[in-house]
Amino acid sequence: MMVFDVMKDSANSAGRANIADIAKLAKVSTATVDRVLNQRAGVREATVQRVLRAAAELAYLPENDLYAALTPSAMRISFVLPKGTNRFINMLGDTITYSQDSWAPYNVKCKVDYVEGFNPELLAATLKKQAERADGVACMAIEHPLVRDAIEALIDKGKHVITLITDISNTRRAAYIGLDNRAAGRTAAYLIARFIGSRPARVAMIAGSLSYRAHEEREMGFLYMFKELFPTVEVAGLREGLDSAEENYRLTRQLLEQSPDLAGIYNIGGASDGVAKALKEAGVAHKVVFIGHGLTPDTRALLIDGTMDAVITQNPQSATMNCIRIFANLRDRRPVLSGIDPVQSQIIFRENLP
Repeated sequence: MMVFDVMKDSANSAGRANIADIAKLAKVSTATVDRVLNQRAGVREATVQRVLRAAAELAYLPENDLYAALTPSAMRISFVLPKGTNRFINMLGDTITYSQDSWAPYNVKCKVDYVEGFNPELLAATLKKQAERADGVACMAIEHPLVRDAIEALIDKGKHVITLITDISNTRRAAYIGLDNRAAGRTAAYLIARFIGSRPARVAMIAGSLSYRAHEEREMGFLYMFKELFPTVEVAGLREGLDSAEENYRLTRQLLEQSPDLAGIYNIGGASDGVAKALKEAGVAHKVVFIGHGLTPDTRALLIDGTMDAVITQNPQSATMNCIRIFANLRDRRPVLSGIDPVQSQIIFRENLP
């Protein structure tokens, strides 16, 4: 940003236009000229243009400096994501990091901050720090009072907040970008039931953590689909694997020991490779119907070898682009969802792998 000193400029030699000359020609005060040239807030756009035209007419600014004055500073956007072994989230973070050139038309600068997953205290603290670092924040929220308070504090300070992948209740967040997670859970149940056929059976769920609203909603959709349409299928409870391959492996081994006739598993979160390892070791990889989330290199391989039957996913590039567009809409005072395509759920099988 350029900095112009009104007092120093007023002492310029008579042969060169100064800020007082610009103020006179633009019919504004010298203080207004100072705010415009230093890109400070509080001046109407029409007045800004009038001042800049006057500066150009008086040849006060070189052409490059005039262009810089006309160009607003880039909007700073932080994506706050959980760090860990969830490969889909890691892919999302990589997409943000390596797509900076794609954001250029929107005049934004994006960065990713990783925070320990499933920890509301750390997430809330990280969000509050964004007040000094960012103009907009997109985050995977945890349903917790501390996180809710941190989001509201950001909004009180004039920062825009979007929830990504999983939403949070009772906040003034600007938008949610992600799947209809209850529908995703219902879809998983429908697929498992159709694969199993019309017979009594036991199935199970493994979640990352129900502190994520997305996982809670997927569980609800899963349970109600069986209750409504497939009452002969028994759901053998829910385990939380914290998106850890090792924990998912242990939980799956435990499930198979307790229910040797287990017919299906729905992995609500990440680390499907842990579930797959247990199924393969038990020799039931092609007997137990296995549905999971997030198309990544590991779930792709599991679809190809037949261990997984289907993956419910969304496009990480589309999700991040929608966030950028929403932040640009908020900055430019357009309707929040202008130009935003609804998030589409994709069901990937071995035969339709992209």
